[in-house]
Formats: sequence, C-alpha cells, structure tokens
Amino acid sequence: MTSMRWPAIGAIAAMAPLAPGYRFELLQRSEVAALIGAIAQWYPDISVGSASCFLREDFYTEKVFLAGETERDFIVILFKRDDELAGMLSIERDCEAMTLYGRLGIIAPVHRGAHLSLNILQVLEPIGQAMEMGFVYGMATLKVPHIQVAFERLGYRLLGFTPGFDRELVAPGIVKRVYEAIYAKVLVPEEDLLRPAPENLTPKTRALFELLFPG
Repeated sequence: MTSMRWPAIGAIAAMAPLAPGYRFELLQRSEVAALIGAIAQWYPDISVGSASCFLREDFYTEKVFLAGETERDFIVILFKRDDELAGMLSIERDCEAMTLYGRLGIIAPVHRGAHLSLNILQVLEPIGQAMEMGFVYGMATLKVPHIQVAFERLGYRLLGFTPGFDRELVAPGIVKRVYEAIYAKVLVPEEDLLRPAPENLTPKTRALFELLFPG
C-alpha cells in the first residue's frame, strides 16, 4: 500500500510547468505572516467561511506541512516570480478515503495574465496519481466562470452544486451563504467502482444518477 506522502516540490513542478520566470515553492514557517497578508489583500471575500482558516497563523502552525517540518494533511504550494509571491494553492489529503481536495487556490491580481490559475488545477490530478489516491475534487465559485472553465478544460466532471454550504463576504458588512459547483475526477478504473443497484435508489435519486453517470 502506498504511503500517500506528498511529492517533493521538484516533482510537483514537473507535473505542471509554469510560465517562464515562475516557480513553485513549499511554504516555509517564516513566510506564513506574509502569505496571510497577501491572501487578505487578494481575496477579502474569505474573511468568513471555511477558507477563513487561511487567514489564521495557528492553522498553518498546527495543520499545514511546512518546508523542512513534519508532514501533515494540508500542503500549501507557493507560486513565485523572483522573490515576489504570485499565488498559492492548498491541497488537503484524506488518507482513510484516499482522496485529495483542492482546498484553496488564489493568484495575485497582477499575475493573472500568466495563466497560473490553470496550473493550480493541473497539479491536482498528477499529485493524486503520484500518491495513489482514488479521487480528487475541488469547488468552483459561480461568481465568475474562469475556474469552471478551467476544470472543464481539464476533464473534470461537474457533480452538482452546494446551495449555501459556505459563507462569503459579498459586500462590505454583508455575509451570505453562496452556491458553488463541485468538480471531480476518479483516478481508479471503472471496475473498481461499485455501481449502486437501481432498486436501492429512489426515483429522483436514480434519475439524477443516470444523468450524471449513464450506463
């Protein structure tokens, strides 16, 4: 059985080469404060909700695999150009379920012309394959189409929507629950999946299942 250890940063860089001048780095403890400040500036909507943990130092020191330290279930990969922070990607592993969740990816506004957002998604699947995971998934905002387009371009399947699963700051002082799309890829052969017996599904469940997974 695989150890499901995170690949080395050099191996990750080879999975989805970045635009010239950019590179991947694993987050270091000394960079946590700067990253928190950058995320707060780039994406203020997540000051509430599930991703707000990325604005807390204790999340990184207690939960995240930092460069040169003990391996943990969250990894934060930085995108850099020279010494400038250009973006970040966080992935969470579930070793029991053998799945990966593309938790949060953000590109600095001044670097969004370098197509780095596509690199965010391009590394998720090969990291999952390298770790012998069976399933990778992520959530896409419905406020803009760009992440949806990137998931679909890379062959991810749209599984559905979460009505109100998470919260965001939608305007100054206004917090609302939001819709998001769930995209996923199965990394195991079809014969490794147990298809449910039709008689065990309600009519509504069966109709949706057959729409999403025909055959």
